[in-house]
Amino acid sequence: MEKPYKFSIKTNKYIELIDITDKVYNSIKDSKVNNGICVIYCPHTTAGITINENADPSVRNDIENFLKDKIPHELYFTHFEGNSPSHIMSSLVSASETIIIENSKPILGTWQAIYFAEFDGPRTRSFYVKIISDSK
Repeated sequence: MEKPYKFSIKTNKYIELIDITDKVYNSIKDSKVNNGICVIYCPHTTAGITINENADPSVRNDIENFLKDKIPHELYFTHFEGNSPSHIMSSLVSASETIIIENSKPILGTWQAIYFAEFDGPRTRSFYVKIISDSK
C-alpha cells in the first residue's frame, strides 16, 4: 500500500479557500492509478477540505464572507484559545473529501474545484492525498 502524498500550504487570511485541485490531479497522475478513489484529508481542527465552484472567484468570496458573518467571534465562546468559530466552521465544512478516479482522472463536475479551507489563519498547514486503486 502506497503512502499518502503530504502537502504543505501557507494561508494568508483568517478565512481563505485555496484551490488545491492541481495538487490532487498531479498526485493521481504520479500514482499511475487508473481506477479507484482519492481521499483528500486535512489533519487540523480549524481547517478543512471542500469542493465547490471554480469558474467565478466571487463564489469563494461569498462563502468566506458568509462564514465570517454567520459565525462571528463572540464573547460567549468559552474555548481558551479564542478560536471556537474556527472549530465550528471546520466541523461544518468537513476534514475530508473522497473523489472517484476513472481513467487516471478524478471525476469532478465541469465547474468544480477542490479547496483547502482555512478558518484560523494565516498559518502553515498540511493536507494529505491518498490514492486507492480498484486493482488488486
